[in-house]
This record gives sequence, structure tokens and C-alpha cells, in this order.
Amino acid sequence: MAKSSTGLDENVAGLLCYVAWWITGLVFFLIEKDSKFVKFHAMQSIITFGALWIICWIVNAIPFVGWVIAGLIGLLITVLWIVLMVKAYQGEKFKLPVIGDLAEKWSA
Repeated sequence: MAKSSTGLDENVAGLLCYVAWWITGLVFFLIEKDSKFVKFHAMQSIITFGALWIICWIVNAIPFVGWVIAGLIGLLITVLWIVLMVKAYQGEKFKLPVIGDLAEKWSA
């Protein structure tokens, strides 16, 4: 695996883009200069977890039903988080439907 401009292997930097959801995605998007692989994973992290965080925050404001829905969204977030970290570490440019295309376009 090639090195990114951060000095890390691309697969490690790609994994780290997801570690603290959209926050580490933003950090890596801003500091990465060369690797399209890392920039893609950073942008996919920003879009995916930023949107889910906002949706969860809004839904959680609804008493009872919203709390259940927010819990299900939390489960989805956990599954996505693990899958995306594993795929990035394996060196795979795993694109989520719709979001993956946006991330690819916006990280170019």
C-alpha cells in the first residue's frame, strides 16, 4: 500500500478517517494533499456520519417514538462505522449508495 501525504499508509489513514466519524474525516480531508483514496474516505465519512448525526439529533427531539428511531439509527451508525473502517483498512474503495458517488465527486 502506498503512503499518503500524512506519512501513514493509505489504508491506515483511510481507516482513521472513520474513527471519530465526521470529525476525523474532516481532519484528514483538510490535511491530505495527494492520496485520492484517503480524500475519498474522508469525504465519505463527513457526508455519511455528518448526515446521520444531524438526522439522529433531530429525531431524538421527538418524545418516545423519536427515541426508538434514534436508537435504530444509532445501531445503523455502529454497523456502518465498523464496515467502513474494515473496508478502508483492507484498501478497498467501498462506496455507499449515493453517498459514495458524492464523496468521489467532491473529493476530486
